[in-house]
Amino acid sequence: MHNCVQKYKDIISTIDKKLEEQKINYTPKIIAVSKTFKLENILPLIEYGHLDYGENKVQEAIDKWSEIKLKKQNINLHLIGKLQTNKVKHALKIFDYIHSVDSIKLAKKIADEQNKQNKSLKLFVQVNIGDEEQKSGIKVDQIKDLISFSKKLNLNIIGLMCIPPVNEEPDKYFKEIKILSKKFNLQEISMGMSSDYLKAIENSSTYLRIGSSIFGKRS
Repeated sequence: MHNCVQKYKDIISTIDKKLEEQKINYTPKIIAVSKTFKLENILPLIEYGHLDYGENKVQEAIDKWSEIKLKKQNINLHLIGKLQTNKVKHALKIFDYIHSVDSIKLAKKIADEQNKQNKSLKLFVQVNIGDEEQKSGIKVDQIKDLISFSKKLNLNIIGLMCIPPVNEEPDKYFKEIKILSKKFNLQEISMGMSSDYLKAIENSSTYLRIGSSIFGKRS
């Protein structure tokens, strides 16, 4: 068995234990974050049957996934990096989910492009939960306006996404996102990475973005 498949199976069994321990009755989806890894490193997991993959950059995703997505149409590709408005047209052609909607301008551009391409993606609003200057995402007090605006455009906002500050315990930020998602009546939460996905599960995350724990360290 390929190393990445074994690691993936180990993560599944760790998650199953956590779900049982916490008496959680749903299974979060794992997004295998494949950004920067070549397709040859990802293929064993695709062949094993895993369907959800995360990429940071639009062009990298097009180069890497266009051919394989034609062959395996049930693969879901998630854009987890920042999306520039000038890349929206190309992003819609390859991605199924966007986790980084963070402005009214971007929401409008996605809506325009969805109408042109007759396509509807599943979208997350990215929240800058630690209010960090260098990070993408909207401030907490802007969530309501962005969701309302997006709904008027018939965008399918399914949840909130966050990346907590690196050098802090993620727990309090995860708790805040959980509260906010209930407040706005959103079903999905995209949070938790290789280092903190078990804490994210404790706080109702439904999409876990796990890369290095599956594919190894990035060079």
